[in-house]
Amino acid sequence: MATSGTTVFNLHIDDLVEESFERCGMQMTAGYQLSSARRSLNLLFADWANRGLNLWTIEEATSALVDGTRTITLATDTVNVLSAVVRDTINGEQQDINIERIGREEYLNLPNKLTKARPTQYYVERSNTPTVYLYPTSGSSYTFVYYRIRRIEDAGDYTNTSDVNFRFLPCLVSGLAYMLSLKYAADRVGLLKQIYEEDFQKAAMEDRDTASSYFVPQVEY
Repeated sequence: MATSGTTVFNLHIDDLVEESFERCGMQMTAGYQLSSARRSLNLLFADWANRGLNLWTIEEATSALVDGTRTITLATDTVNVLSAVVRDTINGEQQDINIERIGREEYLNLPNKLTKARPTQYYVERSNTPTVYLYPTSGSSYTFVYYRIRRIEDAGDYTNTSDVNFRFLPCLVSGLAYMLSLKYAADRVGLLKQIYEEDFQKAAMEDRDTASSYFVPQVEY
């Protein structure tokens, strides 16, 4: 028996909407319903950003530092910064040096924020325009290398595919069906919410780093 030999299955936005309406026990019949569903889909993506890490949205980024650099303005689609290093060239070799993330109050209490040296700490201001504050202020040329969580791309045109890993497609459909039921199928809200939460939990459990971790107890004498 022959198989397809392909692994490219995906759903266009209009297919996602159609499947979700069918789970609500109805068919989409008006252009307004399609527009309403796309709006709900974008709200669903925002909900996922609040639920935790989505591995496919983690990207490495860099920013050049020069003498006097104290702040770095991040891309507006940055949700958060996970980790960072300061990259330096020492004796002709690249060195990535750990830099510690601190909170707002810790940064506020630093006495002289204009002290110049290689940065060892950073604070992330999570505003509409995310900003990194370095301490000490960069005293030379370095590179700030960091892993960021970016926003899931908007649904956009109905012929687009979603900016979602294939493992999350079942969850995406069930989540959109639940959100549409709030507006069009009140009798199915409870059932569709339960299915959505189960699908999200399964996808989230698989969407994680599976590298081995070792924990060593600290022994004090």
